[in-house]
Amino acid sequence: MSTRIDPATAKQFQTDGVVCLRGALSPAECALAERAYDWSLSHPGPGAAALPANGTGTFYQDLANPEAFAAYHALLHETALGALVSGLWGKPTVWFMYEQIFRKSGGTTRRTPWHQDAPYLPVTGRDLAVVWMSFGPVAAAQALEFVRGSHLGTLYDGSRFDPADDTAPLYGGGALPRLPDIEADRERWPIVSWATEPGDLLVFHPAILHGGGATTASLDRRTLSLRFFGDDAVVAARPGRARVEGANDGPDPAVHPLTRMRGRPAGTPFRDPAFPLIRQG
Repeated sequence: MSTRIDPATAKQFQTDGVVCLRGALSPAECALAERAYDWSLSHPGPGAAALPANGTGTFYQDLANPEAFAAYHALLHETALGALVSGLWGKPTVWFMYEQIFRKSGGTTRRTPWHQDAPYLPVTGRDLAVVWMSFGPVAAAQALEFVRGSHLGTLYDGSRFDPADDTAPLYGGGALPRLPDIEADRERWPIVSWATEPGDLLVFHPAILHGGGATTASLDRRTLSLRFFGDDAVVAARPGRARVEGANDGPDPAVHPLTRMRGRPAGTPFRDPAFPLIRQG
């Protein structure tokens, strides 16, 4: 696939909040992505955890490992990722925020609850993107699903991934409205999804409502998501997130810059020298 994003695709990203880029990564680029994923799997960071699987399998994630910046350098700088994100925004400058890996394996696992990524993150802006890829085919029944255009609407409280209630709020207290029960009334919502093959990318705004299908016992689902931000990104306040002591101090390689962002005043530019600059105009 060309690294150029056509105007129709860029417009779809802005209005729908999500696009599927078929064959966006070459086999060599997919190999770099898989190498980065394997590094994360073998080097658990502070965010590594087992999520409730509600089945016989395991649902593992890790994210925002400060040591991943070096391990992901080739993937970020030697592939089309920066150019593709820049093209979707129509802006030249792209920074990398953090990585997140998922693995569903060893049996059946629950459906990933409907949620938005934005409530978990201390950032807001138009120029934000999550790049999602899987290292095996993903059938329609297990695909990631999105509520088209919901990134332009209400910001809901996060899901705390409670096995008994997908809408149980992350923060509570009413500062953000509780998530609607989308799965109980799917016909009300403009849901879109795509079956994918290795090399395909789903790119979405972190404020879009999304969730994923359950997996069966025969699957070993390995997924990598990468988060990027651009010029207009600013710090966002989140409920219950008090200032992290020391987070606004100078760079510390043992502290992820995302942690330092949580300690800065809302509305300030989302910038830290530790965030890698991937592309610049």
